[in-house]
Amino acid sequence: MLQRRNFLATTGATVGFLGLQKYLRAEPTERVVSKYGDLIPDPEGILDLPKGFSYQIISRAGDIMSDGLIVPGKPDGMACFTGRKGSIILVRNHELGLGEQEMGPFPNQTIPKNFEKEKPYDFGNQKDLPHIGGTSNIVYDPQSGEVLREFLSVTGTDRNCAGGAMPWGTWITCEEPSDLTSERGQEHGYCFEVKASDDGKLQQAVALKKLGRFRHEAVAVDPETGILYLTEDTNDGLLYRFIPNKKQDFTDGKLQTLKIVDQKSADLRNYPGTTTPIKEGVAMKATWINVSDVEAPANDLRFRGFKSGAARFARGEGIQFSSGAFYICCTDGGPENQGQIFKLTPSGSASKPDTLELFLEPGASDLLTNGDNLCAAPWGDLFVCEDLISEHKEKTPHIRGVTPEGKIYNFARNAMNKSEFAGTCFTPDGSILFVNMQGCGLTVAIRGPWNA
Repeated sequence: MLQRRNFLATTGATVGFLGLQKYLRAEPTERVVSKYGDLIPDPEGILDLPKGFSYQIISRAGDIMSDGLIVPGKPDGMACFTGRKGSIILVRNHELGLGEQEMGPFPNQTIPKNFEKEKPYDFGNQKDLPHIGGTSNIVYDPQSGEVLREFLSVTGTDRNCAGGAMPWGTWITCEEPSDLTSERGQEHGYCFEVKASDDGKLQQAVALKKLGRFRHEAVAVDPETGILYLTEDTNDGLLYRFIPNKKQDFTDGKLQTLKIVDQKSADLRNYPGTTTPIKEGVAMKATWINVSDVEAPANDLRFRGFKSGAARFARGEGIQFSSGAFYICCTDGGPENQGQIFKLTPSGSASKPDTLELFLEPGASDLLTNGDNLCAAPWGDLFVCEDLISEHKEKTPHIRGVTPEGKIYNFARNAMNKSEFAGTCFTPDGSILFVNMQGCGLTVAIRGPWNA
């Protein structure tokens, strides 16, 4: 098993705050702060971090895993769980489609003889390779910095983009296919539950069909009520919630979509020409509409929902529960398509209205652009991964920090290329931040002088 265990200290000449302006269009606004100081160019040309922080590459696409398979490419959403004997278990998505077999887990694109062909969700006729989207698990020792085990945990799914960690030790991985119809036997556009296991075994992939069939992105659960909230990655998407008939069981229940009280079919994207644009910090009451025919093959849940009065969002992606509220990244919302972050505060009862507000809509000089995956630090800050859309590709992808007050700061910069960051997640004690650099095929662990 090939591992990368050396810590690479970030050293080099200091980049002044004004030097960051080449990544901006204008002078920074008052909500731009410098919490950890300037980003230091990495002499290895991989990841620029503030002074005192270091990173370790713990996984690289193409390396051989403990199960003899290959680390798949395009790592995306990810979550961190407490393992046995002080270990950490990462469950990591791979956003791979059927036509990307060269980045899949199978050596020489050949199925090993001992491979359990009944485990993948979609193996087609079992003569070819299965769909190669899915998840891999990494068992990591935070004390020694050693990867103890790495293995394929779910496969046979399509373009696993993000998902969400469940408090009972599982990860919900979400398919985001561009075409929900498969010619190989199974339908796609579903969610799957993956155990944060350390046993090195491939798990049976079972679709959670009651969560709906659409372009899923991420999920997050309300730990008090057990209600699951789901985002949809399309620029006319909706925000959903699923009320399970039984807590911790998403195989049966009721799917609903969010509606703004007294505003039927609200358009919350704030695109140019929006007739009733919303403003930051203004509370809106939100109720929920039942969704019927949740597995419809026409991929029309969002159209039917909007017609019934549901609110429309601009590419709902990452969603994170923190301090009693959900924070939701809408990647290209806002008049400049720079993105939005919404804050949804649940009432605590499925029968009472929730509260939704536009928490942050950055402008050209506010650092944050096209937020995607995000996570919450134990001290309350959000760490937001940028996935720059085409009109902002002149910029460089960063991880940006956002304080509970809405202040924005730089934390990390991709020094290799324009590829997105994905899958930010902290260890439970807040000492290590893990993140994927998708196009680079890297999973890294970041340590440093964190502060509240």
